[in-house]
Amino acid sequence: MDHLSDLQARLQRTMEARGLWPADSPWVRPAMESFPRHLFAPDRLWTWNGHAYVPVDRATDSKAWAELVYGDPAESTITQVSDGLPTSSLSCEDVVADMLDSLMLEPGQPTLELGAATGRNARLLAERAGPDLVTTVEYDPQLAAAAAANLAATGGAVEVVTGDGALGVPGAQRALRVISTYAVDEVPWAWVEQTLPGGRIVTPWGRLGHVALTVAPDNKSAKGWIQGLATFMPARGTDQGLTWEQVRHAHQGTEEGPFARDLRVLHQDASLLFALRVIAPDIRVRTSVADGAVTAWLHDGRTSWAVVTSNEGGALAQVGGARHLAAELEAAWDEWEHAGAPGLYDFGMTRTKDAQYIWALDAETGPRWSTADDRPLRVA
Repeated sequence: MDHLSDLQARLQRTMEARGLWPADSPWVRPAMESFPRHLFAPDRLWTWNGHAYVPVDRATDSKAWAELVYGDPAESTITQVSDGLPTSSLSCEDVVADMLDSLMLEPGQPTLELGAATGRNARLLAERAGPDLVTTVEYDPQLAAAAAANLAATGGAVEVVTGDGALGVPGAQRALRVISTYAVDEVPWAWVEQTLPGGRIVTPWGRLGHVALTVAPDNKSAKGWIQGLATFMPARGTDQGLTWEQVRHAHQGTEEGPFARDLRVLHQDASLLFALRVIAPDIRVRTSVADGAVTAWLHDGRTSWAVVTSNEGGALAQVGGARHLAAELEAAWDEWEHAGAPGLYDFGMTRTKDAQYIWALDAETGPRWSTADDRPLRVA
């Protein structure tokens, strides 16, 4: 236990040193410190060994287990792997704090959580909202049972429902705060319907970023600003497509050509990365730096891939498959600049019963992009 306490203290100090404790929500830090990660971590965790996710058991390697529980604030702790892919986790400590801050939760507010996982986030919500005011939904019956046990052991007073989070809790009392711990491409309309006018919905969106929406007085829409750039696991059943390596293996033919943009900007600029996610949502971008050279890997999860490498003369792109992803990325980059190069926090989302779109700068007059398959909706 002393080792766990030392690791917990180290994580808290790192959060403080990086300025990650939210100043506008001073309740978050004491709540997270009162209900530390190890109280909710299962005895089997998972880690990536370079080739696959492998188990780390508390009974056989308690030190490695503890290090996984209390890693860097930006690292999640994988608690479940299915078919070789992570399907549940203890979220990154910095993201937990940021999303709780974004929720603007006040005492006495009925709260609905989608994705109970280990139950820790629901416990933090209940610590703020108050006893018997938090309901959490979990799709996986085994995870739901584990979350219920963890919540009972740390104070109870949270209802755990086994079901499809996309449906919320049909027939239940409407909430003032709704928070999802998994990513959705489209905010389920049921969440809006089950939120009171003026209520707030915080959810990860797609593969990149999370958003806070306020429900309109007539309950016919919800809109709000992007809150951050973290990545989250998708909803159960989401087709995650193929990896870059799998797409590259299936489509060997290559074409080489110059890439006109500065890859250093692509690697460093969070606003650009998010804008590309909005404008070219099916192009997945990953970058790295080695010896001062930036490499970007692009793929669409299906038929096309590209690798772009910087050099002294600029950058060179290799592409394969049905689409020229490097050229598409350049076009999306141009579109972002044409829209005024809005920053990450200049983007927002509007959800109506029939549509969802991302906008920049102003919800009514700014450029907007549909998140449906027939995008773009409009670009001003």
